[in-house]
Amino acid sequence: MSRIRRTPGQAIQRHQAYEAFTRRLMERELAPGQFVTQKELASLTGFRLSAIREMIPRLEAEGLLHAIPQRGLQVAHLDASMVRDAFGLREVIEQAALAHFVAAAPDALIVAQAAELDAVRKAAAHGIDAQVLAEAQRVDWGFHDVVVDFLDNRLISDIHRVNAIRMRMMMPERVTLSAATLPPAIAEHAVIIAAIRRRDATAAAAGLAAHLASARRRALGIEPEPPPAVSSPSQGRIS
Repeated sequence: MSRIRRTPGQAIQRHQAYEAFTRRLMERELAPGQFVTQKELASLTGFRLSAIREMIPRLEAEGLLHAIPQRGLQVAHLDASMVRDAFGLREVIEQAALAHFVAAAPDALIVAQAAELDAVRKAAAHGIDAQVLAEAQRVDWGFHDVVVDFLDNRLISDIHRVNAIRMRMMMPERVTLSAATLPPAIAEHAVIIAAIRRRDATAAAAGLAAHLASARRRALGIEPEPPPAVSSPSQGRIS
């Protein structure tokens, strides 16, 4: 039985087609649950049908695309259950990665992450526009990627990356930063980074849990939890 030989050029084309497809997902040019043909994917991504056909098994294995008999290819459907599952997986991966990062990350890498966040904070203090939001989003997502990638485990990094694509397929206004959500997001990241700089794994884990809980509530369209009521001096005393 002969084996099909693929050239390095074909592998590069397949990877580029995959990157183009996932970018369209995150930019919402393909809606969750939408049916699409191979020809439509070729037109959308700008790649040949051969590259599209070769990337489809990978997309199916990652759960981003499903082949439905007699109907075609369907983009992964998102619902509240999927959102909760995606955030649950994210917390499992990131908490384990953060514990390792706190213990082993070099000071220079931690200082670099702190500096990026501080630059965003200073820029936001002068006004939050589209450019500031784009840079803040890069720093936000980049921090989580750095922490996970520091595990130096390709399998875990791949799972984290695909899960991030799923979450970014959700309603953009819920999962991306806005003028309203940027200040609390900066504050949440600051808590995590301050704990990392102290090498305090417990405080870092608590900060990450609070940060992910806020992001999950936004993705599900749940109102933020109100701050705890503060009793006045004449209230709440036990005499």
